[in-house]
Amino acid sequence: MTRRLDYGKIAPGALEAMLGLERYGRESGLEDSLIELVKVRASQINRCAYCIDMHTKDALAAGETPQRLFLLDAWREAPAFYTDRERAALAWTEAVTEIAEEGVSEELYESVCAHFSEKELVDLTTVVVTINAWNRFGIAFQSEAGHYEPKAPRLHVERTAD
Repeated sequence: MTRRLDYGKIAPGALEAMLGLERYGRESGLEDSLIELVKVRASQINRCAYCIDMHTKDALAAGETPQRLFLLDAWREAPAFYTDRERAALAWTEAVTEIAEEGVSEELYESVCAHFSEKELVDLTTVVVTINAWNRFGIAFQSEAGHYEPKAPRLHVERTAD
């Protein structure tokens, strides 16, 4: 697969707008480990190889366990590997990513609100919306997976059973 175009060079304003959303999500106060899990899961659903490659590498470099990343696609079947808060975020991620299928149910909204404040839920939704947009840039313009190198680790992974 050959990259179709370099959207950042062609439309730097679009890239800057995306980076602004990215920055907001990173600075929101949500756990960095949660953000990476959400980004990987949305990218799996969208089948964006570039973003899966990037965010699994970032997560591993920051101390995430390979086992949790291997099981992410089947997180519902592996509840012992993810906290209740993480499971709520993953369910929200799936619903928002696949919003055209069934929307976001009141039941899901209520269950997620048990783990996230209103601000955190807006922040989480911003992270989900942003990775979905990145996925669309990556897929539409055929960003090639495999060349991304993680920067210095930026997250600390803390897991505790709920």
